[in-house]
Amino acid sequence: MARIELKNLAHSYLDRPRDEADYALKEMTHVWEDGGAYALLGPSGCGKTTLLNIISGLLVPTQGQVLFDGRDMTREPPEARNIAQVFQFPVIYDSMSVYDNLAFPLRNRKFQATEVDRRVREVAEMLDLTDRLKRRAENLTADMKQKISLGRGLVRPDVNAILFDEPLTVIDPHMKWLLRGQLKQLHKDFNHTMVYVTHDQTEALTFADKVVVMYEGEVVQIGTPEELFEKPAHTFVGYFIGSPGMNVLDCRLEGRQAWLGEHKLDLLAGHHVPAALGDKVQLGIRPEFVTVTRPEEGLPARLERVDDVGRYRIARLTLNDQAVAAILPEGSELPSDTAGVRFEPSHLHVYMDGHLSEGGA
Repeated sequence: MARIELKNLAHSYLDRPRDEADYALKEMTHVWEDGGAYALLGPSGCGKTTLLNIISGLLVPTQGQVLFDGRDMTREPPEARNIAQVFQFPVIYDSMSVYDNLAFPLRNRKFQATEVDRRVREVAEMLDLTDRLKRRAENLTADMKQKISLGRGLVRPDVNAILFDEPLTVIDPHMKWLLRGQLKQLHKDFNHTMVYVTHDQTEALTFADKVVVMYEGEVVQIGTPEELFEKPAHTFVGYFIGSPGMNVLDCRLEGRQAWLGEHKLDLLAGHHVPAALGDKVQLGIRPEFVTVTRPEEGLPARLERVDDVGRYRIARLTLNDQAVAAILPEGSELPSDTAGVRFEPSHLHVYMDGHLSEGGA
């Protein structure tokens, strides 16, 4: 296992990048602790795979350093880093049996035959491959081949880190739930440093102790699932985490009051209101902390529709020409098209140019 440190790291695919817009990865400095389970979460094109490939050695960054336990590995090839990497699509030997595919990384490193057999059978049991160990890989389905690929990444006990690049893409939905739980249990049992790339918030929040949220080449927040939900450091985090995501409303600030058009909200003492406001000032609040009322009991809004998603209902409203979502308690009665909304003050956040105002509630 290894402590992975990224120091002043940035990367551009251009030969002569001139400004920040030319960088696929904006400058970052972060430490990922030994034995941690991390998820890199964000939409396609945000830089997740670029960052993973820099950590693994498949890419050399334009600037900065990658350190494993304090040792500079920035320009070392993948084989010198002692890592295992599992890719989006299966990387296996079709001509080999399932057993020999799983055993290959261990035999290549001269493990004793008894240890090879023990590890192969242990991983095969975890991935439900035991009854297929003697079969040739070429005759198996795509999701079964990907399970073998996962097993090849997990079978080595001596790695510094295991890197996963959207490894469950070709796995059927039911099996995804099982494998996510098994990967989490494996991390608890063996304490490998694991980094898991995904665009799926459920995968990230289920797997990781800490989630690294990326947006347009920048790490905008690193935190536990609870921290990302309770206190998003960026409006993108609020929008991307949660279903539905956080309401983000344009507003203007006057002292300790926020104005949504003609409607005023008093901010709590815990909300930080900077002297110099950004170009764009917004309020953020999650739908769980929005209450739909009669018009006279809250800010006047228009009820557009109600979505029933099975476990709960979501009221979709318009407030000052801006969309607002509210989670409705079971059995709640709704007013007619004209309604009111109330925001729970302690869960209201102030954002400047997309970033949480420092000291915000």
